[in-house]
Amino acid sequence: MARSQKPATRAAAVVDDYDRLHREFRWQVPVRFSIADACCGRWADGERIAILYEDEHGIVHPVRYRDLHREANRLANALHALGVRRGDRVPVILPQRPQTAVAHFALYRLGAIAMPMSMLFGPDSLGFRFGDSAATTVIVDASVLEATRTARTAAIEHLVVVGDGAALRAADGEHAYDRLIAAASDRRRPVVLRADEPADLIYTSGTTGPPKGALIAHRSLIGNLTGFVASQNWFPRPADVFWSPADWAWTGGLMDALLPTLYFGHTIVATASRFSAARAYELIDRHRVTNAFLFPTALKQMMRFDAEPRRRHQLHLRAIMSAGETVGATLFDWCRDGLGVTVNEMFGQTELNYVVGNSAHRWPARPGSIGRAYPGHRVSVIDDAGRELPPGELGEVAVHRFDRHGAADPVFFLEYWRNPAATAAKYSGNWCRTGDLATADSDGYLWYGGRADDMFKAAGYRIGPGEIENCLLAHAAVANVAVVPKPDPDRGNLVKAYVVLAEGARASPALVAELQEHVRGKLAPYEYPKEVEFIDELPMTTTGKVQRRVLRLREETRARDAGSLA
Repeated sequence: MARSQKPATRAAAVVDDYDRLHREFRWQVPVRFSIADACCGRWADGERIAILYEDEHGIVHPVRYRDLHREANRLANALHALGVRRGDRVPVILPQRPQTAVAHFALYRLGAIAMPMSMLFGPDSLGFRFGDSAATTVIVDASVLEATRTARTAAIEHLVVVGDGAALRAADGEHAYDRLIAAASDRRRPVVLRADEPADLIYTSGTTGPPKGALIAHRSLIGNLTGFVASQNWFPRPADVFWSPADWAWTGGLMDALLPTLYFGHTIVATASRFSAARAYELIDRHRVTNAFLFPTALKQMMRFDAEPRRRHQLHLRAIMSAGETVGATLFDWCRDGLGVTVNEMFGQTELNYVVGNSAHRWPARPGSIGRAYPGHRVSVIDDAGRELPPGELGEVAVHRFDRHGAADPVFFLEYWRNPAATAAKYSGNWCRTGDLATADSDGYLWYGGRADDMFKAAGYRIGPGEIENCLLAHAAVANVAVVPKPDPDRGNLVKAYVVLAEGARASPALVAELQEHVRGKLAPYEYPKEVEFIDELPMTTTGKVQRRVLRLREETRARDAGSLA
């Protein structure tokens, strides 16, 4: 039976605190800083719950900070006995589970470098990262042990296997996690770390070439915090509980959810189950989740599954951050009306995360905008020569090494692992390029224009897919969309839209014409899609981003096969 719940009242007009917040903010970065101490060790006394872990059977396991701290000490001692030392790179191939946090804290306490890696990686992806990082020890979930064995390089001496169900080969250096920690002491003196020492090595994939390993410092977590606090409407409050389905193997899950929540000594919900809209509502309701990070893809699924969730669920949400793709006006409105929360869109990347976004309680959100630079970050739109562009001109989003007061911004990555050329190419003077395009308005709000490598020319016009996609998403028949170039011998390219239909909508020539007219009436005449193809689902990355490159290559292959591409 549906529970009654009063509809949320509209919030009063937001006071724009933005300029004051930037003017008064100063970075406080100590010379010595360890993520393990900041996010676990200092909370280890008492009964604070760090993680509410819901396993595959639906059983909830509360894990206290002191439990994490002691188990991290045990694992650190066990890994040290296996030969792991300061500066060693150690892949961590685990899902959302308490042992993932333990593994990170253990490695930080050793001064080693954690390499979070997706459980979805196949042997080739694993093997490249193992070899490029020169890893000698791997921490891996039992469910992906076979892929890890296949990818294992000659340099890897030890596999520490978490979970049951796999017959381990002791002669090959395979160790059961539970046995290792059971035999180890729960006391350890951590190494003393400088704030700018490396904590994580996270590989990022571009459109060309092999993945690059971004080396992330311990201080980078401090650089994330202004964005986290602001996008979560001034987290934390006393009863705040955080949840996100974002994989802890990626920056979004690790640096936007797990570590900042634990930094403030609060509780994060973790689950072994795959994301579903029904499950999301249940988790938010049952665990009284107040704060969340949800990709636009996840929010769209929730909107389609239940447009009025507060009629059936007791929701305590007070803040939602979203990132990865633009939210768009339709989804923005539904979050406000359906969930009772103004979604705070955020922008960042592995190399310099959580730098731009919204905070609905401290400055007005503008639907469709990815927000303004968070306090402590100096962000601008620059041209190819590294010059700042005036409002309204499309350029590349860039972040300055120094804030408005001249202090070094701690959010910056250290370097690309063993790739000085790529590191140098990331910068134009003191500006770090993101590879993402946007325009800025006169108030500093950024309007996303897509990846620089997603841009294309059609009939001489420069086309960015983001604006066209947002326009199409405002149509009731469209659930998701990706815009790519279709090679054309006369115009160079045509604008093509791959459309996932909303529930109840049917593909037809009439709908194609309607969608084309919808865009033609709102954007420039050259931006409407000359071709629309309906598709069951878009190719997505494991972090919830649309892989336009896959669709772009599909169009190039089709054109080549048809003889229209030389």
